[in-house]
Amino acid sequence: MTTHRIRVLLAVVTLMLVVSAANSACAQTYTDLYHLGTNTGDPVNPGWMGLFAQGRDGNLYSTSQTGGAFVGGHQYGTIFRLTPSGSMQVLASFDPSVIGALPNSGLTLGTDGNFYGTTPTGGPVGYGTLFKVTPTGTVTVMHNFNGNTEGTTANAPPIQGKDGNFYGTTGNGGTITGTIYKMTPAGVYKVLFSFDGNVRYPQAITLGNDGNFYGTYLGGTLTNVNGGVFKVTPAGKLTVLHRFTDTDGKNPMGAIIQATDGNFYGTTRAGGTGGQGVVYKMTPAGVLTVLHNFANDTHGLAPFAGLVQATDGKFYGVTTTNPGKSSGVLFQITSAGAYADLVYFSNVAGNFKGTNPQVSLVQHTGGTLFGDTLGGGNNAGCVGCGVLYSLNMGLGPFVSILPSLRWGKASATIQFLGQGFTGTTAVSFNGVPATFTVVSDTFLTAKVPTGATSGKVTVKTPSGTLTSSQVFKVVPVITSFTPSSGSIGAKVTITGSGFGGATKVTFGGAAATNYTVNSGTQITAFVPNAGKTGSIAVTTPGGTAGKGTFTVTP
Repeated sequence: MTTHRIRVLLAVVTLMLVVSAANSACAQTYTDLYHLGTNTGDPVNPGWMGLFAQGRDGNLYSTSQTGGAFVGGHQYGTIFRLTPSGSMQVLASFDPSVIGALPNSGLTLGTDGNFYGTTPTGGPVGYGTLFKVTPTGTVTVMHNFNGNTEGTTANAPPIQGKDGNFYGTTGNGGTITGTIYKMTPAGVYKVLFSFDGNVRYPQAITLGNDGNFYGTYLGGTLTNVNGGVFKVTPAGKLTVLHRFTDTDGKNPMGAIIQATDGNFYGTTRAGGTGGQGVVYKMTPAGVLTVLHNFANDTHGLAPFAGLVQATDGKFYGVTTTNPGKSSGVLFQITSAGAYADLVYFSNVAGNFKGTNPQVSLVQHTGGTLFGDTLGGGNNAGCVGCGVLYSLNMGLGPFVSILPSLRWGKASATIQFLGQGFTGTTAVSFNGVPATFTVVSDTFLTAKVPTGATSGKVTVKTPSGTLTSSQVFKVVPVITSFTPSSGSIGAKVTITGSGFGGATKVTFGGAAATNYTVNSGTQITAFVPNAGKTGSIAVTTPGGTAGKGTFTVTP
């Protein structure tokens, strides 16, 4: 090849790389959507924890600690709605004597289509409330915390468990230092666990893939002084999985999340080798790895917010400040720890991007990320009241399953959030067609088909096929088995549903070494040498099902 041709080829390759880089840069678009304080009664200075929830209507909902209507000359916070296009509307204002005050929890969506949140103070008793709000803004107090045995200072919204009940935390309280509670959809309240001070100040919890809850606590005594991560069962049994040592983090504030790889990811506001917080990864067994250390090095510090895993598999978060360069950073990080600054928040003239973000981002099912900032904004009538913003990384639309509905038996009705559902022609659970109902363009339901196996759910719409961001797990059910008795080595046919991908079959607790999954509704197994009289059980990625008594004969 001649030198001239080599130069031409290099020029073409260089041009292609430049174009590719330009296209990549275009895919990352930050937008100021709304400057808070623009109108009277607006939310003001939304801060930690402030979690966003997407509703059935495709809009985002959250709370602010301040702003709203004046009550006795003061503003006690709001519940507000944000459309993907950037339109903001206040749905309700807080009154401390009625529904509580200064809500910093944000909201979570329930299977009833309503949202749930908490206030750290106020209400008739004065120690905060647990409330429900409709998408139109009607607020109902579900429970008033008593401040003593029930705690106070609820900083996070409750979340719905697999059993349909709501679970949450209070961060402090009278003679205790926080609680974990359960509340039925009807409002029946029960304390599951009280923190004694050795481990104290629990923050938000998240629903794990195993049906248990995982969360963080700020501190305690002795070995817990730096805070840590815990697991708690729906029955209230708590296990500390990791105690931060300061060198691997200190004082976790943001909500922890479980990623698609099964590990948990989160942040701490302090500690680490740089002294200014960390991003960490933790296995379900509690083995923790620091992915990134924040330091006073112009790459952000003190992350109050947790992370969100977007559909590109990467994690996105924010830091509250960034001395010497900006007033906070929006960053991206991979599960391997590759870190990048994406947006420098700054409120200098001509660059109004808000300041000091404290709230975790949320990915809308349209693909775009949304968030807010505590300060900044260029509204002349309310300088520094914060902004609502979006970050478009060029990610496509997807389907979302409510966390409490990521499991289900055959024929169970599952709810899906998304967009463009009008005209949907097919819904499939890991390739198995399902019956479905399009409720609206942004909300549909589908029944788990018999024979379905655990995997992604797809929705075929007029504009293309949407795939769920989470795996749906089909819960196994045993309806019968025949024969009901037999000797070692006897062949037993097990009938039911959700058997696809079965990993274990047991007879009286003893594992069968010889079994065949004939279909999602039938398994053939042989009584093992160690088989005992007792229940037959089948274990799949969706759980374990047991049935009746099989009698092992001589």
